[in-house]
Parts: sequence; C-alpha cells; structure tokens
Amino acid sequence: MASRVLAATSSPYSRAAFAAVGGAIVIWGMINAVSAVGAMNAGLQPPAPAPVVTPVTAPEPPPPPPPAFVFDAPLPGHVVNSPFGLRQMPWEENGRLHEGVDIAAPAGAPVHVATDGVIMRSGVSSTYGRFVEVGHKDGFHTFYAHLGRDAGLKRGTFVKRGTTVAYVGSSGRSTGSHLHFELRNKAGKPLNPALFMGKTFAEKDDLPLKAAARVGRKVRLAQVSRWPEGVKAPGKMAANGEGGVTRVKGGRVRVRINVVDG
Repeated sequence: MASRVLAATSSPYSRAAFAAVGGAIVIWGMINAVSAVGAMNAGLQPPAPAPVVTPVTAPEPPPPPPPAFVFDAPLPGHVVNSPFGLRQMPWEENGRLHEGVDIAAPAGAPVHVATDGVIMRSGVSSTYGRFVEVGHKDGFHTFYAHLGRDAGLKRGTFVKRGTTVAYVGSSGRSTGSHLHFELRNKAGKPLNPALFMGKTFAEKDDLPLKAAARVGRKVRLAQVSRWPEGVKAPGKMAANGEGGVTRVKGGRVRVRINVVDG
C-alpha cells in the first residue's frame, strides 16, 4: 500500500497536479487579501488636502479727512504793501481802520476767489471803486475792491477756490494799481486777511478768529505816490517842496506828501 502512494506521488503527472493545486491556493489567498485591503480602504475617508495659507496684509489706513477751511491768496506771487490795522492817509485828519489789506499788482492781473463760495454782489462805489463780494460757508465774506473790471459772474454763481472773479485796477479812491482785499465774519466784523491767506485749517476751532479780529493801537501813516481823484491836496506845502510834518493830538504825526502824477 505504501509503495502505491509513493509511486503515485513520485509520478510526474501527480507532482504537476499537486503544484497546480498549490498555486491555485496561493493565488486565491492573494486575491482574498487584496479584496480585504480594498474593503478596508473603502470605509476610510480620503486624506484632506493641505490648507492653503493666504498671507495676511495690514489694512490700509483710512485717508485723512479733508481740511475744514482752505484760503488761497487772491493774487499769488504778490505781496501786501498796506496791512490791516489803523492807518492815516495824508488827506485825513485822523487815523481809521484799514479793514483789509492792499496788494500791489499791475493793472489787468487776475484776481482769484480765496475759497469756495457764491457771488453775493458786484458794483461800483465812490470809495471802493469797482468791487465784488463773495459769501462762504460759516458766514464768511470776502471783498475785492479798486478793480479794473469784474469777470462778469452773476449773483448766485458758485465759484471754486482759485476762480478768477475780477481783474486788478485802480478805481475809486485809489492811489495806484492794486487790490484791496477784505475778510469778514458772519457778523460783518473785519478780520485780518493776512492770517488766512495761503493757509489750511483742519477744523473750525483752528481758525485764528480772535487774533484776526484784534486791532493794534498804533496808527500807521500812509505814503502815496499819486493823489486819488476827487480828493483835494493840502493847499500849503513846505518851502522845500517835500511836504510838511505836523504833530496832532495824542503825539501822532501827520505827514503831507507831494503828489506825483502817474
């Protein structure tokens, strides 16, 4: 019996059959293993993708608010030759308040509005000559006088800062080509325009209202090169032809100045 089994297993056909069966068993095991791993993976969630990191930038700061008030010079590049304050002209008995500033400039130079506003009126005065008045926010008014001519802007016209409203001249009681420029508050009180021209104020509280309304006690004696029309020159001049000097009440000095035509 043992010899039969040995002979059977020793047969080459038997060994081939045994190897085939063994190979089938191995393949079947591998298939089951792969199936088992697949089943396990099917129950798992796929890995989450790596988060994308966006660089954080600081927010832009908000722009600063626009200034509350901006005042330009009505004649850029020209200087004030007669300031705000008490002034006595040669033909006057006493000093009086010069309610604005005089800016010397050649006839025909464009006069610009100092800040945004609305044309209030324009016309001709015996003393101011041709003039233009502009109203502004918070009740401010600017006044441009001794003009050669205005720019023809009608009452109620809105004008931006820097707009040409008139042209320099020497109308009215004027001693030469220049601009008389005034600034007044809502109560009509004159303010010193020199403290506003060419300046920017962030808030209303920054306006130099008290300083601008202050009037010094010193009287400045004005000198002129040409007598204005309609004003009589002193009849008696000094012997040397250069005018006379006299003292008046309060120790102030009154000067008589020769008139030079042109």
